[in-house]
Amino acid sequence: MTHANGKRKTAKARASVTEGEGTLRINSQPLKTYREMFRQRVKEPLVIAGEDVYSDLDIDVNVEGGGIQAQAEATRMAVARALVDHTGDDDLERDFRDYDRNMIVEDPRRTETRKPSQSSKGARHKQQKSYR
Repeated sequence: MTHANGKRKTAKARASVTEGEGTLRINSQPLKTYREMFRQRVKEPLVIAGEDVYSDLDIDVNVEGGGIQAQAEATRMAVARALVDHTGDDDLERDFRDYDRNMIVEDPRRTETRKPSQSSKGARHKQQKSYR
């Protein structure tokens, strides 16, 4: 059994890989119950790895936080990292990095915190001042 984590913004995904019959479940639901965009994003590491790698593996992912897009990205990263850890294949990791570096390496960008005594619209937004 192999465990791997993936994060994107505030979404966190944890993937577990075990020997099985090739199923992928997200939050205890099969992948086909999710939107098409989400499914395509999550399937990317499986397509790159090839069916011979994941056909005898069960992948269970728990994802929470963030929006639907961030959850898809976090799930994609967790699945890719779990496949690399389970197989121990450096070529597979290289393939993931060449396709999209964010499959293996986390994106460090976060939203900037709002500063005090300013407008509530954002971190650097100032209230307008009129001189006339």
